[in-house]
Amino acid sequence: MNNTTLPPIAIWIAEIVKYEHIPNETPLLVTSQGGVPFFRESMVKEGDFMLIPDLRDPMSYKSFLPRSLASKIPFSFTRIEELKKIFGVVDESNMDEYIQDTLEICEESPNIRGEQSICATSAEDLIDFVVEKLGNHVHIWSTESIEGSYENVTIGSVKLIYGNLSEPPALCHSQPFPFQVYYCHILPKVKVYAVDIHARKKVNHAIMACHYDTSTWTPKHLAFKILGFGPGLIEVCHWIHENGVVWTKTLD
Repeated sequence: MNNTTLPPIAIWIAEIVKYEHIPNETPLLVTSQGGVPFFRESMVKEGDFMLIPDLRDPMSYKSFLPRSLASKIPFSFTRIEELKKIFGVVDESNMDEYIQDTLEICEESPNIRGEQSICATSAEDLIDFVVEKLGNHVHIWSTESIEGSYENVTIGSVKLIYGNLSEPPALCHSQPFPFQVYYCHILPKVKVYAVDIHARKKVNHAIMACHYDTSTWTPKHLAFKILGFGPGLIEVCHWIHENGVVWTKTLD
């Protein structure tokens, strides 16, 4: 499967890491595009069918800049025109929208109790954050491919690969930007699963994260609009998309 055989990138991809300001019509748009970005753990059972959302990174071909160069880039809304000029970004283009979405996410203060977050603009920043929060002994998990996007797949093996609720993992989402930027956050009480998605062409080994403490999430969160419950009443799960990375502490 490749990007040329799929519909345009789903409009909610940038919303998956946001917790507020979700338009009321978004759930309808999600449904019309196919797949559900947020779901219950009980919805992912071996042998069941499930409609998989768009797993693509809107810009899957970007690379990190070295820290020495990335640190000189004006990574701020207040200097967005200067930033766009550096990369030759045209007003109201897709890239203009991507930059604004990423900066909005990165400059927003954490609004969930216990959340720790960073926007890593270099590999060095990313590693420093992970080591500071999780230590030197970690495992790295990622979804193998975009296979299964927009398909009604059969769920294969579902394996809990990290279930220590007292030592939460770091979830790092690849952000659309002229160079590689990761929005990484650590939220309390998260489990990580490896799930085999039996798509039409091949099996995709996907990573699923489930949040078991949603009590301080905003009621406006897209997950609650889709699932019909409120904060603290349910766990919320989602797939780790293309280029996304989950870091878990090595358990003794």
